[in-house]
Parts: sequence; C-alpha cells; structure tokens
Amino acid sequence: MEEVSQKEIQNAYRYCLRLAQSHYENFPVASILVPARLRPHIAAIYAFARTADDFADEEENREKVLQWREKLHQSLCSRPKDPIFLALSHTIKKFQLPWRWLDDLLTAFLMDLTKNRFQNWEELYYYCRHSANPVGRIVLWIFGYRDEKLMAYGDSITTALQLTNFWQDLSVDIPRNRLYIPTGTLQNHGLLPAEVLQRTVNGKFIPVLEELVGKTRALFQKGSELLTHLSGRLYWELKLTVLGGMTVLKKVEKYSENVLWSRPVLTKKDWGGILFRLVN
Repeated sequence: MEEVSQKEIQNAYRYCLRLAQSHYENFPVASILVPARLRPHIAAIYAFARTADDFADEEENREKVLQWREKLHQSLCSRPKDPIFLALSHTIKKFQLPWRWLDDLLTAFLMDLTKNRFQNWEELYYYCRHSANPVGRIVLWIFGYRDEKLMAYGDSITTALQLTNFWQDLSVDIPRNRLYIPTGTLQNHGLLPAEVLQRTVNGKFIPVLEELVGKTRALFQKGSELLTHLSGRLYWELKLTVLGGMTVLKKVEKYSENVLWSRPVLTKKDWGGILFRLVN
C-alpha cells in the first residue's frame, strides 16, 4: 500500500471532525467526556456512518451505499483517496478494529431502503444488531475494552436506545409508511398495521405500547450492568446516555396513544432530572 504522510492523515481527520461537529446535536464528538486523543477516531467512524446514512435516508440511493461498501473494502488493502476512508483506514489499523462492524452498519442502511415492516421481534433485533450494536461495540473497542461479555451488555443498551428511538418517532415514521412495531405483536393485541398507520386504534394501542416499553426497559436494565465494569469518561458518557434513553422511554409511556400523533421530547426539566441522577 502506498505510504501516506502524517500531514495527509491529520488533514483527513480534520475533515472528519468538521463533518462530525457540524452535526453535533446528534453526535458527542465535541463532548468533554470524549478524550481529545480519541475524538479524531470517533469522528472518522461517524463521518463514515453519517455519509452512508445520508445516501440511504436522504437520497434513497442504494447504488451509492453499495459503492461506499466497496470503498470500505478497498481501503483495507489500498491507499484511499477519500479523506473519510483515509482517516478511517488509519483508525482501523491503529486499533485493530474489526472492520465487519462497519460493514454491518451498511447492511442496516441497505435494509432501510427496502424494509418498512417487521414480522416479529427476531426480525427487529436482527436489524438492531446491524444498525445499533456495531456502534456500541466500536466505542467500547476504541476505549480499550475487548471482553465479549461487556460487548453483549453494550448490545443490550444500544438495542434499547434504537428501540426507544423507534417508539419516540412513531408520529414521524407513520407518514412515511414505516412501522417498526412487530406485526405479530400488533395482531396479538387485535390490531393490524393499517390501523396504526391510519391512527384508528381505538384504545387498543395502549397494551401494545406497554409491551414495547416493557421489553425496551428490560434491555436497558440488563445492559446497565456494563456500567459496573467501566471507569473514567466512558462511564459518565454511557451513564448519561442510558439515563437520557430511559427518560425518553418514560415520556413515551406517559404519552400513551398520543405518541402516534406527536413526538415526545426532553424538556429542560427532564434534563435537570437526568443530570441530578447522573451525579447521585
């Protein structure tokens, strides 16, 4: 592989940092809880994922996602020209990062283009295993954690966060004809997907929501065991993330069927409560 100068690598990381910081509301790359030495590497991973996500979500362009996957594979054995892959390949090499986790993210983005229904929880968990779990595993890995048991706890947290986002965004996804609630779960409670999409649930959605929240909360509780094995900034970052996710889940539960019409959001009061629990 053609040798890359240190200046080129630094410029590539700067490019990724600018991209990440331009979306700071969705990514904690500027957080003081992320050590400065790790921020460029986290930013490279974010830039990779964010760009691919835009190809799928904003442009709905399957070919671009496939080309992005090909660039990933090529970057593992030849000198990348794209600054994102130049930085990413350096991060992969430096940390011996399992690149298949990055490939899994692309699988999820491709699924987003074709799949808007899930028959059962197994299908939904399969999606989360590609869309959410790789992120948690990558972060743990870069922070120096390698134990598969800890990775599994992390999977529970990231899956719970993904599911919480689905339930929070029901009112956003419904107009897009996208429904993440398993069809089997709806049928068990006497509902059809069409009734949820048309918002003609007539009170039957409450037990559905109770099941969704219950399963998601159980995943948060299971994954929280990870906190007992962490220290330093990652501990605080993860605890803040879990508290925030569980607070959103509680608001979803409080909204009840109204979650089909409006999206619950955290208020200043909610954040005050989160910060209080963070330090107590």
